[in-house]
Order: sequence, then structure tokens, then C-alpha cells
Amino acid sequence: MRARKTRMVAGSVALAIGLGCVSAGTVAAQPRDDHADTQALIDGYVDRGVPGAMVFARDGRRSWSVTSGTSRLGVDDPIRPWDRVRVASNTKMFVSVVTLQLVGEGKIELDAPIERYLPGLVSGNGYDGNRITVRQLLQHTSGMDDYVADLMADPVGNNRPWAPEELVALGLSHPPLFEPGTDWAYSNTGYVVLGLLIEKITGNSTRDEIDDRIVKPHWLFQTELPRSGDVHISGPHAHGYFAFPGQPVMDITDFEPSMASFSGSMVSSGLDMTRFVRALVEGRVLAPELLKEMRATIPVEYGEYGLGLVSYTTPCGEQAWGHSGNIVGYDSFTAATEDGRSAFAVANGRDTAGDAVDLREAVNSALC
Repeated sequence: MRARKTRMVAGSVALAIGLGCVSAGTVAAQPRDDHADTQALIDGYVDRGVPGAMVFARDGRRSWSVTSGTSRLGVDDPIRPWDRVRVASNTKMFVSVVTLQLVGEGKIELDAPIERYLPGLVSGNGYDGNRITVRQLLQHTSGMDDYVADLMADPVGNNRPWAPEELVALGLSHPPLFEPGTDWAYSNTGYVVLGLLIEKITGNSTRDEIDDRIVKPHWLFQTELPRSGDVHISGPHAHGYFAFPGQPVMDITDFEPSMASFSGSMVSSGLDMTRFVRALVEGRVLAPELLKEMRATIPVEYGEYGLGLVSYTTPCGEQAWGHSGNIVGYDSFTAATEDGRSAFAVANGRDTAGDAVDLREAVNSALC
């Protein structure tokens, strides 16, 4: 049963956010045609078979959201800005920030080989950790193959706890895609290596470093990097749906996060992601010289890629910064412009053809 479309447009969302407590305050009603272009886009996603979709946007002190479909099949329960979802590769922005903060503290050198910090981890089968730098891992220019295809070959059987080192070994079981620094290819394996780097340098878990350095200082209390085995999403959340090859659509909300590890296991919300990306772009997360390094981009097929950060030009001609996230059950996109506007879009499933919808267009509509 498909839930009917629902529309909720908030001109001002007042939230009381505390550790372990998130409650909605007043939601100001808006005319039905407010943000009609963005609403039409996400209605179109639901028409194509996506269970539910939501966009949350901030512009200074003002915020608004539009939603369509449902957060839980079988009931009329729209996705809300404070609902937690798996934000997948948006995690890379956080891992990059922590790595760069450690660079600023003199504990890591951006252009040092990963072998210096994690001896023996990246080796064999054509790989040489002496020739792959921290910067190349952050920018996906290491030539390191991706482990994700191996897990997706048997997603049900592989839905178990994984050690980060196991994932790295999976990626390295395939030969390098190219010589380090000569090309670009998206590599989740490289970000698992970076998470291990953070843990080696700090002596703490990457989860705790993200929490202490980003989550707490910026009041992102709906954001966490789950521990291995934490398959449930706590608190208010949207369910995620996915159809594996030859299988019917299933509720995949409960998912082993260690499969995505430091490359994409984060859980967050529209409220937190828009707050974080705006603070990042405005220079409130990294020192100026470190933000400059993060924003040093190279051309890729969908824009420009920096150090865990995507840059592209919106249809209204403005530069935006952010990242996408794709994982079984959830697709998302986060971006902010230079003048402080930010937006987050999420869909809790694919369309009837099994394709992810283009959430960047929904974010662009909100930003423009």
C-alpha cells in the first residue's frame, strides 16, 4: 500500500534540541504554492515509486521544508527535518575535517605517504603505501580500488560486522586502478584507511573524534557514527527500503553500519546536515588555511572534487559545496552556498526501476 502524498511546508521550524531529546516546536503554516518548484520535484520522485522524500533548507535564521510520500510504508507519516536517516558518503566530509584538523595540529602531513603512519596496511598486489599520500586518499586520486562491489555481490550474506582492516583488504584484493596521483576514481576503501589513520594518530576511535571535534561543538545531536553492531537507528527516523536483485522491496532500516565503516556509516538529519555544511562553508569548522586545502578541487564528472568535498555551479549560477550519500535504503544530498544558504534532500528508497532519483536537482531548487 502506498501512502498518499503529503505536503508540509514550514516557514519557521522552532526546535528544542538537547542531548537525547529532540522535540518539535511550532511550525508556521505557509501558502500551498510556497516552494512549489521544490515540492513538484519530490512529488515527482514519489510518483516514480520512491516511498518518501524530503527537502529541508536554511537561509539565515529562516528555514522551511517540503515533503512527499511517507517515512514508513503503509502509514501516512511524512519524513520530517528532524528524522534521522543514514547519510552514507556525507560521512566523508566529517572524516576529512577531522583529518585536516590533525594536519593543523601538526600530527599529520597532507603530502606524507600513508606508509609513514600505517606501515604495512597498504601493500601487495601492486600497492605501495610509500607512493600514496594522505591528500590522495582524501581526494580519491590514490588509484585504490573500491571494496563496495565485493559486498554488494552478496549483500544479504555480507550483512554482518566487518573490521575496517577487512574492508581495506577487500579493496586491495583488486589491482590499482591507476598510478597514484595520475587520475581520479571514487574509493570508499581510501576513506576506511583514513579512519584507521585518525585512530592511529589520536589513540581514540574515529567515532569519538568526530563527536568531540564536530558533533558537540556544533550541536549536531542527531548525528553519530554508529558502532559496529548498532544496526538500529535510535530516535525519530525514516525507514529505508531497497530491492536487491530478484527480491521484492524490503525494509532495510536495520543495517550493519560497519559495512560502510568510516566511508559512509553516519546517521544524521536534515537539521544537522544543513547546520554542519553551512558552518563548514562559512569557515567555522576549519581554520582558513585548512579550509583552503579542503576546497582545492580537481575536475570530476559531476563537478569539482576537493578533499572530501564536492563543488559545483547551481542552475542559478552560484557556487555550492557539499556531498552526496547513497546506501541501501537511503539516498541524500547536502550543499551550501557562499552566502549562507544550505539544503538537504533525502529519499528513503529507489524508484520502481531501481534507480536513485536526482536529489541534487531538489537541493538546487531549494538553494536557487
